Amino acid sequence: MDKLGIIAGGGSLPAALIAACRRRNIPFFVLALAGQADVVVLKGVPHAWCRLGQTTRAIRILQSQGADAVVMAGSVRRPWLPGLRPDWRTIKVLVRLGFKCFGDDALLRTVAAEFEKEGLRVVGAHEIEPALLTPEGALGARQPTPAHMNDITAGFKAARELGARDIGQAVVMRQGRVAGFENARGTDALLKRCKGEGGVLIKAAKPQQDCRFDLPSIGPATVIRAHESGLEGIAVEAGASLTLDRAVLAETADRLGLFVVGVKPA
Repeated sequence: MDKLGIIAGGGSLPAALIAACRRRNIPFFVLALAGQADVVVLKGVPHAWCRLGQTTRAIRILQSQGADAVVMAGSVRRPWLPGLRPDWRTIKVLVRLGFKCFGDDALLRTVAAEFEKEGLRVVGAHEIEPALLTPEGALGARQPTPAHMNDITAGFKAARELGARDIGQAVVMRQGRVAGFENARGTDALLKRCKGEGGVLIKAAKPQQDCRFDLPSIGPATVIRAHESGLEGIAVEAGASLTLDRAVLAETADRLGLFVVGVKPA
């Protein structure tokens, strides 16, 4: 690629990709999503702002900056449609999708296709920084017990079924039962709903997952929120999820007494 366009939402993934580009001498430009991206991340970084729903403007800005590849990075809080104020190109995308526009995977695939029509190749975050992919095994000092592993096995099955409906990527399991499913409000909202004693958060890629975007991810903040919800650990799909700030995540998990493990589900 000649130049990478980083479409930045919230969280720490945009910062990780900016650091990777600098380390690997990849020219880049950041298109920050208004109301989503962290202003601190953009300090000293070439960037412009764009509203969610301004597909044509986003494409024109990236083209004007000489980008020939694009990566979608970070979380996005999707506004209710009246507050989205989409441009005409985005309206046509939403109309074409119909009710599927409420599913992240279908929406992102269609938006990615609009970028690629204009010659902007969409790549995955792990193609820019392979070290972000979650390895198999424990990421900290603690290991899941056999009881936890039973919950993890059942949780991956439940998460796959949820993902197949393009609703979410995460479930909370507690003593063999599903305590909660992720919805459009995300993992943090799931953890708030599932406060209790014990249990495991499981995050898995959807069966139809396009690995260029929206891979399930965890970071130190996920560990803290899982602890606040009374959970004992987190399991994510090894090789098909992103782990952000891994050293800090492991230290946080050890300090709070949680296990974090990458698992390749059967």
